[in-house]
Amino acid sequence: QVQLVESGGGSVQAGGSLRLSCVESGYSYSGYCMGWFRQAPGKELEGVAGIASIGSPIYADSVKGRFTISKDNANNTLYLQMNSLSPEDTAMYYCALRRKGGYCYSPAISTEFYTTWGQGTQVTVSS
Repeated sequence: QVQLVESGGGSVQAGGSLRLSCVESGYSYSGYCMGWFRQAPGKELEGVAGIASIGSPIYADSVKGRFTISKDNANNTLYLQMNSLSPEDTAMYYCALRRKGGYCYSPAISTEFYTTWGQGTQVTVSS
């Protein structure tokens, strides 16, 4: 059974940094696509960043230049380094994995692109 478990969330002041982790278990496929999403209270789920096993990652305009997505394949762990955080980044953050369509060449940050989701980790940024 495939599982995604996020960690690394917490409370931080504006301007601070956090690194989120997402450990993947039960799935081993080199042609992956994975992503990070977030949902703020009262708002829809929003794509933040996506990464494939090849090529460049993609980012939402709201986080470009501040967030970095990366994958440690040896440890089956997806990361999201978040710098220069602002209160607008406050949300529950989720990682996601695509498990359909064979080899994934291009990531996306749309919810329907992914098939497997973690439980989320809360990020709160105070001003």
